[in-house]
Amino acid sequence: MRLLVLGGTEFVGRAFLEEALRRGDEVTVFHRGRHPAPSGVTALHGDRTEPDGLAAFTEGAGAGLTWDAVVDTWTGAPAEVGLAARLLAGRAERFAYVSSRSVHRYPAAPGLDENGPLVEGRADDTDSGGYERAKRGGELAALAAFGDRTLLPRPGLVIGPGENVGRLPWWLGRAARGGPMLAPGPADLPLQYIDARDLALWTLDALGRGLGGPYNVVSPRGHTTMSELLEAVVRVTGGVAEPRWTDPKALVDAGVEPWMELPVWTPPGELHDTLHCGDVSRALAEGLRCRPVAETVAETVADTWEWLCALGGQAPQRPDRPPLGMAAEREAELLARLPAAH
Repeated sequence: MRLLVLGGTEFVGRAFLEEALRRGDEVTVFHRGRHPAPSGVTALHGDRTEPDGLAAFTEGAGAGLTWDAVVDTWTGAPAEVGLAARLLAGRAERFAYVSSRSVHRYPAAPGLDENGPLVEGRADDTDSGGYERAKRGGELAALAAFGDRTLLPRPGLVIGPGENVGRLPWWLGRAARGGPMLAPGPADLPLQYIDARDLALWTLDALGRGLGGPYNVVSPRGHTTMSELLEAVVRVTGGVAEPRWTDPKALVDAGVEPWMELPVWTPPGELHDTLHCGDVSRALAEGLRCRPVAETVAETVADTWEWLCALGGQAPQRPDRPPLGMAAEREAELLARLPAAH
């Protein structure tokens, strides 16, 4: 497949580049040049937010290129998705806009599928207007240009090597520090996630088979649990941390901010149902496969730890996302006064 990736040198975008190269695809990447692209790709440079930022497609070596498919991972203003999609509509067969399950109105009922109610969004919006509206507007912009040739993968929690948001890297860093570690209960809390590499593999395959429309692309409900995740984190970092399982209500009553202070975790309730209880049967029927969080050769936790160690233990941080995690002093204070879960 001749593939164009718009923004492909960090986390999700880079996973697309690397998986496409492994498949033997002919890959072009359009990016700002702030991070090196992997060898083996054709690189076009530009900043889509600037005037004439897409000139690389109309001038020089990029002017005559065509593609079987385009993947766009943009998270900013929907209007930028529209500009690129309109420019490429006659030069590419299919267009995948990597969206999010966040386009569904909150709270999302357990088992909600792709047909659930959506947030408002505008394809021509020049302001992101918040993540949910930006992603919905991006969907509409892609659809306006490519119609039924548009694929809309909607991931939920995305983790894996290269993560620059800070969820799994924070837990790995915390476990590597050792000692008693606040573990938010219940231990058997089911989680849904997608390894960025599995998201890329499924999307590339779906593009090759001509699929279109929205798909929830995340693991099945209960694919792993909070205890399985933290046990894997402790194991790969050397087993020096001691998880202390703590009652979720006690954490909430103490003012702990779910998802942010203790990344990945949400207590049972509306937020958990929205983030970890989506229906993914449509994507599963179309071949979605999600690697286990641990205990396989290509496991998510160990691979992320290996990547993190290669960087000296410090993961990159997206400038448009707040740092995640809990300060050591606050964790120690909570461990000292909150009862352990029973």
